[in-house]
Amino acid sequence: MKKFLILIIALFMQFCFVFADELSNNAILPSQKAIIKNVNYVEIPRGEETQIKQTADIRFLNGEFKGEKAIVDNMLTGNPYYDIKLKKGMKVIIHVEKDEFGDYNFSIEDCHRSGMLIFLSILFSGLLIYVGKKKGIFSLLSIFLTCVLIYNFLSPMILAGFEPILATILICILSTMITMYTVGGFNKKSTSATLGCTLSIIFALILSMITVKFANLTGYTSENTMFLYTSHPELNIISIAVASMLLATLGAVMDVAMSIASTINEIFTIDNTKTVKELFKSGMNVGRDIIGTMANTLILVYLGGSLPLLLLVSNIDLQKFFNLNQVVTEIASALIGSCSIVICVPITALVAANLVRIKKSENIEKILDFVLRNLRAPKFHFAYLN
Repeated sequence: MKKFLILIIALFMQFCFVFADELSNNAILPSQKAIIKNVNYVEIPRGEETQIKQTADIRFLNGEFKGEKAIVDNMLTGNPYYDIKLKKGMKVIIHVEKDEFGDYNFSIEDCHRSGMLIFLSILFSGLLIYVGKKKGIFSLLSIFLTCVLIYNFLSPMILAGFEPILATILICILSTMITMYTVGGFNKKSTSATLGCTLSIIFALILSMITVKFANLTGYTSENTMFLYTSHPELNIISIAVASMLLATLGAVMDVAMSIASTINEIFTIDNTKTVKELFKSGMNVGRDIIGTMANTLILVYLGGSLPLLLLVSNIDLQKFFNLNQVVTEIASALIGSCSIVICVPITALVAANLVRIKKSENIEKILDFVLRNLRAPKFHFAYLN
């Protein structure tokens, strides 16, 4: 079983790279890194007003023009969202474009900020390995593989015209399997967590689709969504909104599922005389402690990301505010994620309590029988949606 799963994951990852390579867009605008050597400010009359132009002397730090110098103009609009206030020694990203006459035109796109991201990534990796030891290394591996799945498989599939929701569900299941079996090992604990997480994500999918339908959500919640629609008007933005809700829910649900499955597995390891009912009860007791903090964490993540929007509430009528498409989408995403966390506890506890008692020689047959039997059971039906 272990070798089979490793083979499937390895083949699939290879497929991801090939698939992404075939769908890669060769029209991506090139950019290079440069450093500002000097900046001059010039006032340009614009009718009754004046506009500030920055003339920067730059030196390229990498790419085709490495070591070369150039002069680039950068206009200030007065809008802090778009303006880049240049200063000597600042590193910037330069967009390079070749015109019809074969001449190169340079423009300043943004500040170079990825250096800080590299520092934070190294700090995070170091802390994770130092505290988590071997588990920390496996956690980093699972994070890397999940990122590869999203970047090399999910994005190309959606852009190629595949249904975003189905593609996201597939990625969620694969990411869950990779994470659980990488961190937890190939055992019944990881299998229980994988099944519990998968069923919870399916619950989140159904809840998301109901919410989008009855709340009349459009999926257009930010400027990025508008840019995406402009570049790819053929995409189903509503399906992408549902897919975003599922991806946001996945991380928290995986955490809860593994915590419950691990707890029940440890209890059974210490005392293998406990019945399914006793194991389920123990898992629920631990789950109740987890629910409060995890749901609160998810809500705070959404609130933190929407703080500027929340600050606008003092300038908008409350009835109008709580019916804005963006506001409803953000709140619904947080509540759907929280509901999935709550439902993940009994589902994982039920699955783990049954699977840990299955003998190794009977694993595959009994696991399949258990899953199929319970999927037919009334408690997993969603007939009320009809």
